[in-house]
This record gives sequence, structure tokens and C-alpha cells, in this order.
Amino acid sequence: MTATTTAKMADGANRVSLSWFNGWTIGTVLVAMIAVLPIAAVVYISMTPSDDIWQHLVDTVLGLYISTTLYLMIGVGLGTLVIGVSTAWLVSMCRFPGKRIFEWALLLPMAMPAYVIAYLYTDILEYAGPVQAMLRDIFGWTTKREYWFPEIRSLGGAISMLTLVLYPYVYLLSRAAFMEQSVCVLEASRVLGRGPVRSFFSVALPLARPSIIIGISLVLMETLNDFGTVDFFAVSTFTLGIYDVWLNMNNVAGAAQLALVLLAFVSVLVLSERFARRKKKFHHTTTTYRALPGYLLQGRAKTLAILACALPVLFGFVLPAGVLASYSVIHFDVAMNTDFLDHAFNSLMLSSLAAGLAVAIGIFMAYGVRLRNERLLKVMVRLASLGYAIPGAVLAVGVLVTLGTIDNGIDGFMRQTFNISTGLLLSGTIAAVTFGYLVRFLALSFGSIEASLGKITPSMDGAARSLGHGAFSTLQKVHLPMIRGAILTASMMVFVDCMKELPLTVILRPFNFHTLATFVHQYASDEQLGEASLAALSIVGFGILPVIILSLAISRSRPGHEQGDEA
Repeated sequence: MTATTTAKMADGANRVSLSWFNGWTIGTVLVAMIAVLPIAAVVYISMTPSDDIWQHLVDTVLGLYISTTLYLMIGVGLGTLVIGVSTAWLVSMCRFPGKRIFEWALLLPMAMPAYVIAYLYTDILEYAGPVQAMLRDIFGWTTKREYWFPEIRSLGGAISMLTLVLYPYVYLLSRAAFMEQSVCVLEASRVLGRGPVRSFFSVALPLARPSIIIGISLVLMETLNDFGTVDFFAVSTFTLGIYDVWLNMNNVAGAAQLALVLLAFVSVLVLSERFARRKKKFHHTTTTYRALPGYLLQGRAKTLAILACALPVLFGFVLPAGVLASYSVIHFDVAMNTDFLDHAFNSLMLSSLAAGLAVAIGIFMAYGVRLRNERLLKVMVRLASLGYAIPGAVLAVGVLVTLGTIDNGIDGFMRQTFNISTGLLLSGTIAAVTFGYLVRFLALSFGSIEASLGKITPSMDGAARSLGHGAFSTLQKVHLPMIRGAILTASMMVFVDCMKELPLTVILRPFNFHTLATFVHQYASDEQLGEASLAALSIVGFGILPVIILSLAISRSRPGHEQGDEA
């Protein structure tokens, strides 16, 4: 090797290393590191001594937490799989009365928080509720001993409530997968003698498997994150255990140890999904797309299809929303006198702030990866996106430990230097709640914006650079106008999820500070659902618009959909 070649290699290495020292790359890495801090804090604090609380948990409640959490996940997973996939297939591939309405209506339960629907159905189905009271009047029963009625406040009740509001995740992704499938593959199945049902199980379902598995994974992660439903139904899951050990037993290390076990559940989910798809290909073998066949259903099949699509919407949205609306009218004056407007302002402020910051950071990170498509940068960004897979109760532990360490460090420095105590500057403040929201929902904004940026050809960047525009100018004048739709979608998704978020808000909020979610949880837990009905209805209202927009986007995503609709 000559001296000239060696010099060129050294010069190239220096350029590569120096290329990392720019604002976009350094900023992206720093943001990723900050987002990972709460997760690292959970791991660290779980290793510290804790008055032997772990042995006490193992001897008493750990087995119950594990078994109950597993049963809850299995029940909700199976329920959402059956409802989500079957309804997605019906509205995508069949023709029957009301199909166009069901296409978007089946997504409406996504706007209904699980804890709200749990409060409502408990009020309707409990012993003193209207359903059991009507049964006693009809059959002449006088006491509970004379008849049997399923207990709503139970593990089965929690599974039912979560299934009703979480099946849209599976429906959404399954329908998108069915809409993308080629007619040629389905026609080949029909030529081989398979009817619609056999074609569904042998062709359409295997092709949609990746989307279905991702949908179920999202459902299970949301199940692990749920706090309001399991708390109200007294179902002993890990999330409820973390809250109990931390706030009632006053043991942060014990809560972190439980959080670490729950984190292992999430890791198993993610790894299982990837392991199941190893070395398997799900590519479409043709680019020929026409309107989907639309099997015409008649007779009993038509009736069953209408019922299969109508019942989830009826019990997951129409009935709860109707009860909420009636309660809101009856208790309107009382609800308005419970600081409703203050709580609504708090929710809007926090959700808007978190959505704005999440979108800004998501744009910064996605563009940083586009500029420097390095492996290390990709790994750091993926780590920063882990927050959405982590239950809110786990993140809350990490956020408080992280911000508490920072507060103590600042306070110690000020005491030694200026003999002044700063106290807690971040912990127990709006900043803590906002930081928790950002860590948890950053993946939503980043994923949406990264996917949209990926559709812009790199030649656009080159053309802008040739006209003398730098990286920031290119982003501002070229990319941002082209990804406005993705930015709007990301901001709406983060905003709605922040409005509904309960476990993070309950643990991180300042003292005597309420959002609509915490207000509803507090009053409903005290059997005062009427006073909380207006706040609950407001949460649902904020979630409806994004749901309808998502449905319309899926309907227009397939080439030939207009012709198919006309047919």
C-alpha cells in the first residue's frame, strides 16, 4: 500500500468522523438518549436495595399478578382477533346493506377510553342497575339469590371492556392489508375450486398475517398499559401492582422491580412477533390491481354479516355514547360546577403542548436520519421509539426517578455554591407530565413523519442543494410542504392519545391538578359517574375526528376503489 493511498484512506476516515459533528446528527442522538433515560432509570433503580420488598412480593402477590396479566392478555388478544379480522374481511371483500357505514363506524370504539366504558357498563349491569332491575320486575325475583347474572367487576368483565374498545387496532391494520391484496391471487384461488370462505383462510389471511400480528401486538401493549379498567374492577395486574407498591407501600425500588418484569412481558411480545416472521416473505406476486370482487351476500349470510358488524359498534360506541349523552344532559349543571372548564383547559393545554413538541422532535429526528442514514443513528432512533411499547405505569417510574435525580443534583449544587435550596423544579410539575407524554408517544409522530419523508425522492434534496439551499432551508421549503398531511395526522394521533392517557397522568401530575381523564377516573371510582359524564363525553368527542379521517384514508388507499364503489 502506497503512502498516497494510506493518506487518502485516512482523509476519508476523518471526513466520515467529522461528518458526525453536525447539528442534526448530534441533536438526534441527544434526543434519543434523553428518551431512553426513563427506561434505563427503571432498570437501575430495580437493582438497588429495597428492604427485601421483592421477596415479600414473590411470597404474596407476584404469582397472582403474572397469572392475571396473562389471562387478561390471552382473552383480549383472542377477542380482538376474532372481531377485528372478521369485520375487516366483511367490509373489504363482501357486499351487504350498510357496508359503507360500517367501514368507518367500526373504528368509532377506538375513540372510547376503556376506563370510561368500564364505568358505564358497571352502572348499567350491576345489581342496582337498570338491566337487573328490569329482569327482577319481569320475573318477580326479589333477591340476588334467586337468579344468576354475570359479575361485571371481574376478570371476564375487564376482558370484555378492553376487547370492545381495542378491536379497532386489529380491524384497522387487517382492513388495510386486505385492501392492498391483488385480485389475481384471489381469482387463482377461485379457479382452483375454493369458495370465498376457503379463499379467506388459505390465501387472504396468510397474506395479511404481518399486519394482523402487529395489530394484536398493539392491542396487547395497550392491555398492559391499562390502569383505569383494572383498578375499577379490582383485577390484580402488573400495572395495578406497580401503582400499589409505589404509592401505597411507598417503595420505589419494589415498583421498579415489578416494572422490570412487565418490561420483560413487552420484550417477549416484540421478539415473538419478529421471530414468527423470520425468513418468511409476504410479498404480492403481481402489481395488477383492480377493484376487489365484493362477494354479494344474501339470505342468512347477509343477516349474519350485518349483525357481526353492528354489534361491536352498538356495544362499543353507540350504547355507551348514548348513555353518556343522557347523563350529561341530566347532570349538566352539576358537571359544570365541578371545575369542568379548568380540567378541560388542563387537558387541552397538556395535549397540545405534547403534540406540538412530539411533532417538532419527530421532524427533527426523521430528517436527521434522512441526512445521515447511518446504522448507529438508526439504532438510537429505534431506542427512542421504545416508549410507545412501554406501559405508562412503567414509564412513570422511570420519569420520576430521572427527574428526581436531576432535581437533587441541581439542589445539591445550589446548596453548596449559593446556600440556596431549589427544591423540586421538575418532579411533580407539568414538565414531568409533558416529558412522560413525549417519551411514550414520540414513536407515533416519528413513525408517521419518517414514512412520509421516505416517499420523497432523494433527487429533490439534490435539486435544492444545487440551487444553494442548505439542509434547514431544504426542509423548510421543500419537505415540510410535502408532508403536511403526515404532520397533521401525527399531531392528531398524539393529541388524542394524550387526552385519554390515564396511568402516566395519575402518577406524574402535580398535586391537586386534574385533567379530564383523571377527573373522570376519580369521580367514577367514587360512584359519581353522572358528575363525570360531561368530561367523559368530551374525551370521546376529541377522538372521533381522527378515527373518521383514518377510515377515509384506508378507503382511498387502493387503486380502483372508485370503480369498485360504483360497481
